[in-house]
Amino acid sequence: MRKYFAKIHLWLSLPLGIVIVIVCLTGAILVFEQEIKESLHPTRYFVEEVKGEPLPPATLMQLAREQLPDSLRLNGLRLSSDPKRTYQLVLPGKKAAGFINPYTGEVTGVDDGKGFFLKTMQIHRWLLSDYKRDGSFSWGKALVGYSTLGLVLILLSGLFLWFPRNRKVLLNRLKIRTKAGGFRFFYDLHVTGGFYATLLLLAMALTGLTWSFRWYRNGLYSLLGVQTESPSHNSSPERKERTQKRREYTAWNRVLAELQERYPAYQSLTLQEGTATVSTARYGNTRGSDRYLFDRQTGEITEVQLYQDQPKAQRIKGWIYSIHVGSWGGIATRIATCLASLLGAACTLTGYYLWWRKKRRG
Repeated sequence: MRKYFAKIHLWLSLPLGIVIVIVCLTGAILVFEQEIKESLHPTRYFVEEVKGEPLPPATLMQLAREQLPDSLRLNGLRLSSDPKRTYQLVLPGKKAAGFINPYTGEVTGVDDGKGFFLKTMQIHRWLLSDYKRDGSFSWGKALVGYSTLGLVLILLSGLFLWFPRNRKVLLNRLKIRTKAGGFRFFYDLHVTGGFYATLLLLAMALTGLTWSFRWYRNGLYSLLGVQTESPSHNSSPERKERTQKRREYTAWNRVLAELQERYPAYQSLTLQEGTATVSTARYGNTRGSDRYLFDRQTGEITEVQLYQDQPKAQRIKGWIYSIHVGSWGGIATRIATCLASLLGAACTLTGYYLWWRKKRRG
């Protein structure tokens, strides 16, 4: 039985290892994307001085419109409860954002979302191949998906091979020896380091597969007792009219005042045309939020969509993301996720080394 699992472990690792290394390393970087950006561009994300009370949203949006080019569409404003942070201007694009000082109305920077971290994400998910919005075949997405599927089998077979036959061997396999020579260090890093990282790597792999294969996503959701949501494309004339006519933000002031009264300890609050989203989650499903619809002219709230009342599929989707990126337990689980990703890459590289050394010795 051990020989059978050893062959699975080896013959999946050899062809898929390079892709696994790339996915693990890019994933480790993306875990701390926000912190890296903040350290590189602190003036975008933090105010130099807290001056009284923040300006009203309508005023901030008007000041932002005056400072930014007309070609740049402003889709909304994301407020932070931290008085030392700037507010974010919601711009078109997945990672695009503007930043504005809430006390002075000065735009402190714009991130077009097309730099290093977008490329890193594209490598992580598609190996830089084109993203197919219609769901058609993408070689990069398929290669990442099948490599991740292979990683699950590699981890399970490796766990079986690691499991010791007696207590003495168990104690030895829980240590990484750094003073017993290079070969022993690489061997322990591969065997012991792999064991420590297995649980988190499995969690990341099993959740990551939901973005690679529709059949896997449908099967997982069915296993959890829900149906996957059908994508909706809202291209109604009403939406087209909203983007063409001049926007008014006065009603946002009333909406913000009411929601701040309801949520004195919110984490972020996003205002857009006719909608407001309030996030309070710091642990668990960090994408969980309450959503409000309001009259764009008067600011009167017309509909409430609380997180606990959302469809189960939507909540599970948020949990899958939170587990995948390690945000479910705060900074501790994010650090653990980053370390596990680095160990995943290290175990693959040491595995190549151990295989090469064994082949060289014949």
